[in-house]
Amino acid sequence: MGLGPFRQALFRALWIATLVLNLGTWMQNVGAAWLMTSLTPSPLVVSVVQTATTLPIFFLALPAGALADILSRRGLLLTSQVWMLVAAASFGP
Repeated sequence: MGLGPFRQALFRALWIATLVLNLGTWMQNVGAAWLMTSLTPSPLVVSVVQTATTLPIFFLALPAGALADILSRRGLLLTSQVWMLVAAASFGP
């Protein structure tokens, strides 16, 4: 029996990388909300920060799904990962 798809090394690596990415994203969201609540007591500002983090997902989820149906999924995955790497590296010192 076993764990099914987790026997595949590439799937296992992708799954673990996604898990780590999501944990980092959740920590960043909590940190941003916590920072905003300590900087200002305004609930509007805190909600604007949370909205700004989720709005791109809201607007890009459907087009990304359509692109995944049209384009090569491997190429789309690699392109999106490189794009996220460039975006994250641009915030560094």
